[in-house]
Amino acid sequence: MNRLLSCLALFAFAVSFSHAEKVAAADPAKVDADYAIQGEYTGTVKGEEGDKKLGCQVVALGKGNFMARGFVGGLPGDGWNGTKEEMVKGSKADDGTVTLKNDKHQGVIKDGVMEIQTLEGKKIGQLKRIVRKSPTLGAKPPKGAVILFDGKKHGADLWKGGRQTEDGLLMEGCTSKATFGDFKIHIEFRTPYKPTARGQGRGNSGFYAHGRYEVQVLDSFALEGKHNECGGIYSTKAPMLNMCYPPLTWQTYDVDFTAAKFKDGKKTDNAVMTVLHNGVLIHDKTVCDHATTASPMREGPQPGPVFFQNHGNPVRYRNIWVVAK
Repeated sequence: MNRLLSCLALFAFAVSFSHAEKVAAADPAKVDADYAIQGEYTGTVKGEEGDKKLGCQVVALGKGNFMARGFVGGLPGDGWNGTKEEMVKGSKADDGTVTLKNDKHQGVIKDGVMEIQTLEGKKIGQLKRIVRKSPTLGAKPPKGAVILFDGKKHGADLWKGGRQTEDGLLMEGCTSKATFGDFKIHIEFRTPYKPTARGQGRGNSGFYAHGRYEVQVLDSFALEGKHNECGGIYSTKAPMLNMCYPPLTWQTYDVDFTAAKFKDGKKTDNAVMTVLHNGVLIHDKTVCDHATTASPMREGPQPGPVFFQNHGNPVRYRNIWVVAK
């Protein structure tokens, strides 16, 4: 009996610890020291043809380890010329600095500034850490819009499985009670900070139009921008640009969705989606010729709900509204 009680106690501790980790991952006030280093940096460096703008995204990997990707011309959505730089890795030194280097240059981060140097240590530029905000953040619903969530008058009770945090945010894993045909939707979301997680375990959720077609929600900051990463229409098409901001930063999706059309039980037209991620076009009338495998609804002529997937990650949503077309 005592052994059983001990096992139950250990299980309860494990569950509570897991819950505590999730709560901490979703709370901007409970980040580690590496979070202040992770982020976006921009500035200019000296080159053979004069000064040029450079952007860099730095990702925390846990325990003082980092990886980073540079962007010639500026950050994605802000001047980047499309040339993909390889990821480089680095770690925090005893003095708190982080050095990231490739075969030609190195970047040394200290106090929110990345100094770009030659491998011999000569300074050739400086990038400053910035925090970008989506231009559609806080967008107000137009007249006639259906407000699905504002954390106040329109709360979690408008959602099947809806749960609301104490600070008025919608939690993952819910389906709108309202259904729609063709529509435009504004969504604001925030992925958690999980530096030791990798891939699909790093802040995973998803927005499903009609409960059928998924636009992935994931912490894909600085990654390649694949169909199963943030902004991708899952199993259909990768985003034209990876516009994912760092975790715990509020981001926006603005989606124009045209539903599939049916006649006599047969599909005559595929669904189509145009998606802006943080105000930047990442899908332009992308054809969705099948429902996402994990979708709760199959393709059909019926109107569908808005669905936010639960993958066990504390993703938060707010300011959600729909305009029927």
